[in-house]
Amino acid sequence: MQSIYLEVADQLLQLEMELRREGLWQAEPPAPEALASTEPFCIDTLTLPQWLQFVFLPRMSQLIELEQPLPRQCGIAPIAEEFFRETGGGGSLIALLTEIDVRLQQG
Repeated sequence: MQSIYLEVADQLLQLEMELRREGLWQAEPPAPEALASTEPFCIDTLTLPQWLQFVFLPRMSQLIELEQPLPRQCGIAPIAEEFFRETGGGGSLIALLTEIDVRLQQG
C-alpha cells in the first residue's frame, strides 16, 4: 500500500477520535433521505459532523481499502471554520481537517 493511503488512513482515525472527543459522534445514523442529498457536504440535510461521520469517513475509508484514487481537492477545513464560527470551538478539528486537505492536495 502506498504511503499516502497509510497517512490518510491514520488521519481519518484521528478525525474519528476528535469527533468522539468533542462529543460530535452520533450513535445512530441519520435517515436515508438525509444521506441521499445531492448538495455539497449534504449541507441541506446534515450538520458538518454528521457529514464527516456518515459520508466522508466511510467514502474515504473505502477508497483507501480499495486503493482507488483519492480526491485532490476537498476543501473541508474552510467549511469547518464556517460551521464552528458561531460557537468558537472546533479548533483541533479544523486543524486536523486542514492537515487532511493539505495531504490530499499533495497527492
